[in-house]
Amino acid sequence: MQFTPLNDAIGARVDGVDLAADIDAADFAAIHQAWLDHCVLLFRGQDLTPGGLTNFAAKFGPLEPPPGSEKDLRADSGADEARDMWIISNVVENGKAIGALGNGEAEWHSDMTYLDVPPTASVLFGHEVPPSGANTWFANMYAAWDNMPDDLRRAVVDAQALHNSSYTSAGELRRGMDEVTDVRDAPGAVHPCVIRHPDTQRQALFLGRRTNAYIKGLEVADSEALLDRLWDYCVDKNFTYSHNWQPGDVLIWDNRSTLHRRDAFDPSARRILWRCQIAGSALPSASAA
Repeated sequence: MQFTPLNDAIGARVDGVDLAADIDAADFAAIHQAWLDHCVLLFRGQDLTPGGLTNFAAKFGPLEPPPGSEKDLRADSGADEARDMWIISNVVENGKAIGALGNGEAEWHSDMTYLDVPPTASVLFGHEVPPSGANTWFANMYAAWDNMPDDLRRAVVDAQALHNSSYTSAGELRRGMDEVTDVRDAPGAVHPCVIRHPDTQRQALFLGRRTNAYIKGLEVADSEALLDRLWDYCVDKNFTYSHNWQPGDVLIWDNRSTLHRRDAFDPSARRILWRCQIAGSALPSASAA
């Protein structure tokens, strides 16, 4: 295997490995360490079945089933080998969407941080990708914290944020949820704004997503101002990478140390990605020993 940085900010490409084959313990240990070091790993030219993808993803930890809002979007209609995998797609068949999130832009976010225990990682496989558009962007939250101006550090280091559960990253109101009228009362989990990564012990900014976020204990106007400054800062070009998909790409990212987003794309172009996510663990605050 070879590991090549994607750019100076985040990520590495892994060459010389077939994810459909058995990966021995030594090779997986190297992959796992590279993932912790680089936050995002890219494997190109992979030929995977649903079972092949879930087998690879499960090496990183127990898989979580699709969230309740996506339970009817499992790959292969919920077949056993795909029970922990679901579809991200804009394709409509017989008048019904086969996958989630459509073709619009998806805002910067970490996956499912509205849960008390968000997933550790997410895995995406490019089963079918459009010729252009739909780039996935990643931002390094270790680097954002390490390079943060001192006054902003002081403002956020002990802060706690509410992560609203009402909307998807594409801005769609989830089934059964009400419109948010006051961010202080929005449903969702509360997490430290700066965490200590449970595996690397490094500190990282942890923001979830911007929409309906709220810094606990602040006046709404003060929370909005602080969040606007944090978000403007943390997705600076010095911390980011834009991924141009090719068929057969597999990406796995650390949900605890990254943000990601997606560009919009032509609605007439087909895009079908398979997704797995790895179950999470508690996220200690930056001050935790």
